Amino acid sequence: MTERLRPGDPARIGGHRLLGRLGAGGMGTVYLGRTDAGALAAVKVILPEYAGDEEFRTRFRREAEAARRVDSPWAVRVTGADTESETPWLATEFVPGPTLPEVVARYGPLPARSVKVLGRLLARALAAVHAAGLAHRDVKPGNVLLAADGPRLIDFGIARAADATALTATGLVVGTPGFLPPEQATGSGADAGPAGDVFSLGALLAYAATGRPPFGSGAVDALLYRTVHDAPDLDGVDDPGLRALLTECLAKDPAARPSAADLDTRITEDVPAGGASASWLPEDVVRTIAERSAAMLALPDIDATVSDAAVGDATVSDAPEPRPAPARRRFLAFAAGGAVVALGAGGLGAVRLWGDGADGRGGGTTAGRRWVIGVHADLTGDQKDAGRAQERGVRLAVDRFNSLTDKPFTLTVKVLDDRGDPARSERVAEEFARDPDVLAVIGPTGDAATGAALPAYDEAVLPLLTVSSLQIAYAARVNAAFFQASPSYAALSLPIVTRLLRSPGAGRLGILIDRSGGQAAYQAGYAANLMVPGLTGGTTHPRVVPAGTTGLGPVIADLLAHRSDALLYAGDAAGAARAARALAATPFKGPRMAQHTAMRPEFLERAGEAAEGWEFIAPFTGADVVGGDTAGGDTAGASARPAADFAAAHRERFGAAPDAWAAEAYDVAGLVAREAAALVRGAGKNGAEKNGAGKSGAGKSGAAEGGSPTPTGSPGTAPPGASPSGDGRPGRAALAAAIAASRYEGISRTYAFDAERQQLVARDAHLHRVEGGRFRYVGPAPQPKG
Repeated sequence: MTERLRPGDPARIGGHRLLGRLGAGGMGTVYLGRTDAGALAAVKVILPEYAGDEEFRTRFRREAEAARRVDSPWAVRVTGADTESETPWLATEFVPGPTLPEVVARYGPLPARSVKVLGRLLARALAAVHAAGLAHRDVKPGNVLLAADGPRLIDFGIARAADATALTATGLVVGTPGFLPPEQATGSGADAGPAGDVFSLGALLAYAATGRPPFGSGAVDALLYRTVHDAPDLDGVDDPGLRALLTECLAKDPAARPSAADLDTRITEDVPAGGASASWLPEDVVRTIAERSAAMLALPDIDATVSDAAVGDATVSDAPEPRPAPARRRFLAFAAGGAVVALGAGGLGAVRLWGDGADGRGGGTTAGRRWVIGVHADLTGDQKDAGRAQERGVRLAVDRFNSLTDKPFTLTVKVLDDRGDPARSERVAEEFARDPDVLAVIGPTGDAATGAALPAYDEAVLPLLTVSSLQIAYAARVNAAFFQASPSYAALSLPIVTRLLRSPGAGRLGILIDRSGGQAAYQAGYAANLMVPGLTGGTTHPRVVPAGTTGLGPVIADLLAHRSDALLYAGDAAGAARAARALAATPFKGPRMAQHTAMRPEFLERAGEAAEGWEFIAPFTGADVVGGDTAGGDTAGASARPAADFAAAHRERFGAAPDAWAAEAYDVAGLVAREAAALVRGAGKNGAEKNGAGKSGAGKSGAAEGGSPTPTGSPGTAPPGASPSGDGRPGRAALAAAIAASRYEGISRTYAFDAERQQLVARDAHLHRVEGGRFRYVGPAPQPKG
């Protein structure tokens, strides 16, 4: 986990711009740095008190020299060093994966195949270390990083050449108890050479296979005694070949152990070929690695360390959304204003909290009260584009509300990044629920994150409106405060089936459900399969393929062999591209459609010319319709003038057209603002009447408040309990009730909610088609009659 830089940290070291802290120890700090060329590196910087110690500097110099001598893809490569400067430093390539202990603690022991691949590749790393005339002397789980293409051995801090003069006295144990060999555990000064590294590798692999060190834990003296005298604990290693190999590696006699090179040939498990496969690791571990990699790609460009006591130990995330081409002065002024807020020891990523006025600084001069609309989004994970679009939409809605001269309060936006991780999403929800100034939250972005967050929001009766989590059903809730503000996967299947099977000559729908698309694909494909007979009288031929299936040609051939004259692919963008290429190799010319979850740039890039003509029915409008470029299509799905105003405001503030989901988030934030304002005005009106102050200043029409072209409903009446805090703040339960009873004409659709499940009543959806290598908006999606 990356922490923010602290006020006393340097801004640059040795040509590296420092972005955050990776860790710190008693003798130095490791930073995440970026070179001017854009490469990431782990930069170890020695503390000043040790830089003046000649013996320590000699050790550090030896570490750099040793690491430079190792040439292996499975050992981190040194990218730069200066051991003689006033502040000595060493930079190595950065690997964004977790350590082995992190993985074992979170997901449990690795399966036998993973352990074998791990052992074979680490044996290759050690073979390179030994070929360079070195011994690592600290092979342990914490010095192994896991990447998709294989592990990386790190930290050559106590590596030693076979002919080097020892810098440690006899009786001093060097290494990590529990993983060092018997000859090293005695501290007798005996040479801990390459055979010692093999023993440590055996202990490491036993830990990976069982989840515990082979010589137990506890007091150091007891650990060292067991290492020297006791047999290793290999209970739980059920694979006979792996158990025999570990037993040999953990032999007490160094001469009885195989060499690292021997291990490479004796472990026959296939290894990732050219870094092209992550199949050697369990799926959950691969997902963690992907999330870490995505977070690193989203790191901000920073000109200098910003001293801000409010930052604390919050983890690194993107800086707040500025307008195009921000100056460094503006960034520093923003940071000095306390815009980045720490979340304490459990840091949930950076929080971006600002008053979003029309000028971006917190508008309004007449309303002194400030309350918050939260944005719970995936900003650095797989759905970061959708999350960022929703954040921008909310900010523009708040801008619009704050520009009103008669607003009863000012709104600010607080953003928390769940990174697409359900566990993190739960903590984000708890943080929002604890904040009494949060009126409502827009999000989360994904289905799994929404499911994980719901209990915390439900318990707090905090209104939650999601525009992009489209599951058919969610866990039971006590309070009616969760609103699904877009059609579900099942509801979207209605226009999908209508479009495909009401095409001329289409009567049989071939459905390909790719489990790579998760529950979204399964629910969409399953619902479409069920609806076809009742909606159209047609028939279906469904096929389900496992996640990771790369060869879709035979499946496409089977669908066509069963006389499918229209095709639906439910899955992700990569799978949709494979399906498109396979279909392009056939004579098929009928209608073809992919689930909207595949409507990403990756589909266009991977499918190439085969993408032409593919259609998508999506719950969002996207840049074409709100920007006015509809390729001749009908714009009835969005109110033209307000949509154009929204698109213009988006371009002015963010320098780009709005992406998918931005308009929808803008709408629901406008709905929340309108209903909250109505509650405050209604409470004020009721209080004035009680005091004989008359009825002036009562709730007004919501048109300007909500940013909606023609909002309807009754926003001027507040239910009881609208202001339980006594400061005029709308009560959460009252706001949820007001949203549930409202009807709101947004720029993307009409919003009204089912009284029982708080799902969107309308089924508005939008038809998109690939034309000329890009997604083009065609018009409102066709709906079944009756």
